[in-house]
Amino acid sequence: MIMKEISLGNVMVDCDDELKLQKFYSDLLGWKMCEMYSCPAVCSSNGIVFLFIEEENYIPPIWPEKKDGQQKQMHFDFQVDDLKSAVDKALSLGAVKAKNQYGADTFVTLFDPAGHSFCLCKK
Repeated sequence: MIMKEISLGNVMVDCDDELKLQKFYSDLLGWKMCEMYSCPAVCSSNGIVFLFIEEENYIPPIWPEKKDGQQKQMHFDFQVDDLKSAVDKALSLGAVKAKNQYGADTFVTLFDPAGHSFCLCKK
């Protein structure tokens, strides 16, 4: 029996303040704020969904990773036309620029308000 391809339904993002993170990503990405599975969410025009769930014992990841520290398990890379403008916008919304940068003029690493690392990448 051949199985059909499994599609990604959404990405669940753990955090300490689900409404704050929902608004951050809605404002940063221009995605619609919504609710899905009783969780605050944002949805892109082509159907990508991020859900946010508040965890009582949430510990922000450390980046760059350090032995015996809370490790990041994944991060988002967002493609942008104007890297400087996108970084400025993210900072104005509450993102923090990572101290260590490795992308030269091709990408910038930042942290969202819950401490998740993400990169804004030049198209």
